[in-house]
Amino acid sequence: MRSRFDMQLEDLKREMTAMGMLCENAIAKSSHALLNCDLALAGELPELLSRVTQKERDIETICLKLLLHQQPVARDLRAVSSALKMVTDAQRIGTQSADICEIVALGNIPSIPQGLPIRDMATGVITMVTDSIDAFVKQDGKIAKAVIEYDDTVDSLFNTVKARLIELLKRPEVNGEMMVDLLMIAKYYERIGDHAVNIAKWVLFSLTGNLEFDTAYFEEGGHTSEK
Repeated sequence: MRSRFDMQLEDLKREMTAMGMLCENAIAKSSHALLNCDLALAGELPELLSRVTQKERDIETICLKLLLHQQPVARDLRAVSSALKMVTDAQRIGTQSADICEIVALGNIPSIPQGLPIRDMATGVITMVTDSIDAFVKQDGKIAKAVIEYDDTVDSLFNTVKARLIELLKRPEVNGEMMVDLLMIAKYYERIGDHAVNIAKWVLFSLTGNLEFDTAYFEEGGHTSEK
């Protein structure tokens, strides 16, 4: 019975990895479309979002089968229940990447104003999403903790973008609609970072049973007596 559960848990990890890759691809495509004014690429996101949504359903099915048929306890139960929570955030990451492409597809952003760190935000949240899923697969609390801490950097970048856009809006020659679109995109990136943090926190819960991570736990190597 235990070997069967372990096999199904490995299947869950593989599906979570696949969903993480889909989400990473969605953010990468939306960012490329934005930075290069690639309207054709922006049009590919609805199909990719459909794949993300289907993967969410597949993972939910695996989790429910594990809960109903294997009746896991302790850490195993936390891992499965955490995965159920994580896929919701992962799906929202896909949705918000598609939302960015919807804005890009309007054609109001021919180029990114100089000094606007949108590219840095995109790169940062892609890394956060990738690492949060990696933390689940590897059951690595240190990776999850790093994702949570990096969110401060993304928030700081968002504040920089917002301040810069407000400054630009004061200039009469500036396209106000473009500035508003860029602010909405920056907010989507900031929200994607928040969803990555949520995933990382569920990883920590699966490891410790506590949604608020304990710094000492990770400084000591992440050891716990609970099986």
